[in-house]
Amino acid sequence: MQSGQAIKLDAMDIEKYIQSVGERARTAACLIAKTPTDDKNSALRSIADRIMENEVAILKANQIDMQHGREINLTSALLDRLELNPERIAAMAVGCRQVADLPDPVGEMTPFETRPSGIKVGKMRVPLGVIGIIYESRPNVTVDAASLCLKAGNAAILRGGSEAINSNMAIAVCIDQGLSQVGLTTDCVQLIETTDRAAVGALITASDYVDIIIPRGGKGLIERISREASVPVIKHLDGICHVYIDDDADETKAIDVAFNAKARRYGICGAMETLLVAESVAHRVLPVLSRQFAEKGIELRGCEKSRSLVPEMLEATEQDWDTEYLDAVLAVRVVDGLDQAIDHINKHGSNHTDSIITENQAHSDRFIREVDSSSVMVNASTQFADGFEYGLGAEIGISTNKLHVRGPVGLEGLTTQKYVVVGEGTIRE
Repeated sequence: MQSGQAIKLDAMDIEKYIQSVGERARTAACLIAKTPTDDKNSALRSIADRIMENEVAILKANQIDMQHGREINLTSALLDRLELNPERIAAMAVGCRQVADLPDPVGEMTPFETRPSGIKVGKMRVPLGVIGIIYESRPNVTVDAASLCLKAGNAAILRGGSEAINSNMAIAVCIDQGLSQVGLTTDCVQLIETTDRAAVGALITASDYVDIIIPRGGKGLIERISREASVPVIKHLDGICHVYIDDDADETKAIDVAFNAKARRYGICGAMETLLVAESVAHRVLPVLSRQFAEKGIELRGCEKSRSLVPEMLEATEQDWDTEYLDAVLAVRVVDGLDQAIDHINKHGSNHTDSIITENQAHSDRFIREVDSSSVMVNASTQFADGFEYGLGAEIGISTNKLHVRGPVGLEGLTTQKYVVVGEGTIRE
């Protein structure tokens, strides 16, 4: 359905447009739900091939978006998310192939349990149906979302941000070509072709056609969707991730992990935004880390104790503890120990990803039990909060919900279960 350029519609036309997209997605969902695994895998590999064949066209479209992004003064973090290069395009294709290689969750059965009545009860994993994904900046989400939804037997409606419209449409052409080549309807994956914000409102209230909405983007977008949607939402608001360097940390590990957790990439939701350091080791660890962060141009904002050890550090405000920077800025706090670190994380964190650096088993056990986040880590960088790294393949997002899925949302998170009951003419007494 991709036309090659964004379309403009008035309010009434947008409602009709979303209704039409939804109707086609509902029909496609019934087809893809019963599509054999081999056919889904062939489609994914075909999409990967088309992405690589169309690299030049995708890069050209992305350059248009990047130029526009600079003109409207997108932040460096958003520009980083928006930018494509040959390596990132190749990674999108690799992601498609990796999803093709993953086991198909659709149709998986739990063991049957025989009940005293004689009936046998089990569960079957089934697709969710039609999934609407609303996202900003990252064009790679177009491929990640399409591949995961397809493999899990769902139809997808994709609504990317206006800043990435040209990139998304170029990628969507590849998806269409890949689906068509193996005989699957292109309605399995539809990209919303208008940048009008009203399309978001129409999509998140299209409960007759859409089963789940998954937003990926800034806090404003996700708060709006959570507030206005009449369709269930799988979401996370922020990635305020912490690394806590414990009293019993191996200091070499601590320095390496903390530096990587912030400096590897700023613009991802798994980037560390607050560093917590136990007071007993802060005088050795913080000066070393501050020099490394300074070499990367990372601005540090610290508490009074932190600034006494690193005088050039700026003063942190209360707001800094609650901020997802997605940029070269890091909040630093020296804490008394594990209790204060856990209290800080549970008060100021966003239930996303938090890590402890320690050689103390009892401390790591407490951290794992008591920190209320979708991922808790021991002696590892928060930048590992990613579907590929967890063995899930590409991810559609990281959920901080407690229902229906939590953490990186991969194939299993895009399915649900239904009960299967088998009898032999069994009747209830």
